Amino acid sequence: MKGNAAIHRDFTVAQIDNRLYSAFIEHMGRAIYSGIYEPDHPTANADGFRKDVLELVRGLKIPAIRYPGGNFVSAYKWEDGIGPQAERPVRLDLAWRSKETNQVGINEFARWAKDADIEMMLAVNLGTRGIEEARNFVEYCNHPSGTYWSDLRRSHGVEDPYGVNMWCLGNEMDGPWQIGHMEAKEYGRLADETSKAVKAFGKGIETVVCGSSNDQMPTYPDWERQVLEECYENVEYISLHKYFGNSSRNSLNYFSKIEETGRYIQAIGGVIDYVKAKKRAKNDVYICFDEWNVWYHNREQDSKNWHEWDWPEAPALLEEDYNLEDAIFVGGLLNEFIRQSDRVKIACIAQLVNVIAPIRTKAGGSAWATSIYYPYQFASLYGRGTALNVAVDCPRYSEDAAQDVNYLDVAGVLAPDGKSITVFAINRSPDETMEFNLSLTGFENVQLIEHKVMGGDASEARIANTHDAPNRIVPRAGEKLGVVDGAVAGELPAFSYSLIRLSVA
Repeated sequence: MKGNAAIHRDFTVAQIDNRLYSAFIEHMGRAIYSGIYEPDHPTANADGFRKDVLELVRGLKIPAIRYPGGNFVSAYKWEDGIGPQAERPVRLDLAWRSKETNQVGINEFARWAKDADIEMMLAVNLGTRGIEEARNFVEYCNHPSGTYWSDLRRSHGVEDPYGVNMWCLGNEMDGPWQIGHMEAKEYGRLADETSKAVKAFGKGIETVVCGSSNDQMPTYPDWERQVLEECYENVEYISLHKYFGNSSRNSLNYFSKIEETGRYIQAIGGVIDYVKAKKRAKNDVYICFDEWNVWYHNREQDSKNWHEWDWPEAPALLEEDYNLEDAIFVGGLLNEFIRQSDRVKIACIAQLVNVIAPIRTKAGGSAWATSIYYPYQFASLYGRGTALNVAVDCPRYSEDAAQDVNYLDVAGVLAPDGKSITVFAINRSPDETMEFNLSLTGFENVQLIEHKVMGGDASEARIANTHDAPNRIVPRAGEKLGVVDGAVAGELPAFSYSLIRLSVA
């Protein structure tokens, strides 16, 4: 099988927003408690956060993180998580049928985010609460001093404001499962007024309005139209969510869902353009794909569990053992975000630790990287700069999720200094090596910096990293690619993901 690709220096897509490689963490399962926070753990720091987890998080160079939810936020009282920890109330979390101890609240999480060098992206409760509580939360976080909420923060030992600029206006408000679910116009109106109140605290604040929970919702895509018609001029982003699975064990159909995601982004881009034209608006609204990941391995059992268990604290929930196939899929989805970075400015892998996550932990024990950690890490480290338009010519296939799908999946990024190109290449074929050629126009002195490979054998598709075997699926040095006459030439193994870094002039 042959796969050809071409890049021209002058043919670009967009400047990539670094926040394309953001993350999400929710008060759910063991994401917080025994995930990032475990005061009795041997590696815990003075604030009770696990340093072994922090090390893995830092390795991802995450620009921003969405917190505290998720479904959790729609019944959350942020005030429960401030003040002396011993005096904080224990609440029942209706979203995940568990107990929330509130030992981690905004101030603890802010310290963790600072240690991890991550900017906070906070969500307000528009399910059971509204404008007043959102306004108070912003004042507590962002106002310097001299008011009730800012001085209360200072009394809690935080003199300087956090200066949080990204605020999410609720979560999945189109979903009937959501506490406080609303109709589109009702929610759009509330989001508009909340956004105006939040932005009254100063310049630089951006807001994210809820789009569809997924592209199979019966209200999609009219939900986006109705919501944006109410609030377009006062928001910067509309959120999209989508989770993926391969219950049929058909790898090619699974990989073709990336094309399905591309159509989702394009459709909402069209809705945004329609509303902008209808309202004669001058501002632009972009997409914040703030929940995405693979979620299916334990989904049925987890659903049964949380409907039956009796309000436990930090139960094991959505702890997926990601395999090689999932790593290749995640790499492909990140490629799609790069290719559509003119529309998608923020994207958050959901979630970060234990709950459908690139990082897993054992309570009292070790932390390890799942298979999806590595393509996410490569994209975050090397996918910043200018997205390049990559022309591809290769054999195609058709499946239920999409037709005429390329076996070769490629995204390219020119570094901010213009001195290197990173190519993320996937051979989706389960059994054929691909003869790969990448031509580069407008670049000189092309040299291979490194080639890393994951996969190469579809018979290993279901192998996963675990606590006892944390290094089954890791990148290795590639051996069959080189630069010949200014072009990249060689082989991409079957069923593989490759990181190809090139120096250029």
